[in-house]
Amino acid sequence: MMSVETNNLLKGMREEAEELFQAAIDRVNPYEAVRQFVRLKGKKLSLGQVEQQTVDLDIAAFQRFFLVGGGKATAPMACAMEDLLGKKVNGGVINVKYGFTDDLSFTEIVEAGHPLPDQNGVTGTRKILDLLKALGEEDLLFSLISGGGSALLPQPANHISLAEKQAVTKDLLACGASIDEINTIRKHISSSKGGQMARAAFPATTVNLMLSDVVGDRMDVIASGPFVPDPSTFKEAMDIVEKYGLKDLPDSIRTYLQSGVAHEIPETPKDGDPIFDRVYNFIIGSNILALKAAKSAAQKPTGGLPARSPR
Repeated sequence: MMSVETNNLLKGMREEAEELFQAAIDRVNPYEAVRQFVRLKGKKLSLGQVEQQTVDLDIAAFQRFFLVGGGKATAPMACAMEDLLGKKVNGGVINVKYGFTDDLSFTEIVEAGHPLPDQNGVTGTRKILDLLKALGEEDLLFSLISGGGSALLPQPANHISLAEKQAVTKDLLACGASIDEINTIRKHISSSKGGQMARAAFPATTVNLMLSDVVGDRMDVIASGPFVPDPSTFKEAMDIVEKYGLKDLPDSIRTYLQSGVAHEIPETPKDGDPIFDRVYNFIIGSNILALKAAKSAAQKPTGGLPARSPR
């Protein structure tokens, strides 16, 4: 039987662990992450953590404001932006997992399949792309990306069907392809990934806010980087097909990739493309940031936790 002293010690340790865990969770709360990162001060929109250098945008320089995005946590992110901007929001479309909704006033929510993409996801992504292509130089776009965004923004390229795209992904998984290799293929048989949404939105200014569920937080990997430069190429995609001997590759996909290698269709946008001069990419929440919040809480002498020295 435990002594009173031991029981109290275990209780204190449990409370401390719960407080540190809560600090980590609070740091990546989708709504709060947006509100802490995006602040409206008069006619100035400040982007960045309070303690860090910020990017300031003049609200008066823009005529219209829109929200788009995809992911399991995108609805509360959109709610945060609507609460911040209010009636300044002219519209928007976001794709979320079935049931992962919120009360929005100006932004259309499309519920779609995750982890397996479905036709609703394709329909919602088409709506987003149509919105992006109608933007002009005086528009400000907010992209809200969170975990699951790749599956929830599944617009296949050209005449490729969703079923064909899913079949290739399953074949790649079965043969042991890495996530980077799978993403290279996905980006090059899609019209929404690998920076292609940034291309569609140009010349509008885009603020891309991302909640990362990717180890290492590579921006081009988070939701397959719809607003981020893509370092991979059509040739690399075809090399992966040949590496794993994907003999059952649908003709539509093989033809499309071969056309890309032959430069008959445009590559995904690369770093240095002028379209990215008007895109601000930020990670506003991640596993690392959650861990740092827990560490910071552990080092504070307040709240019943002992002060600790950083290692």
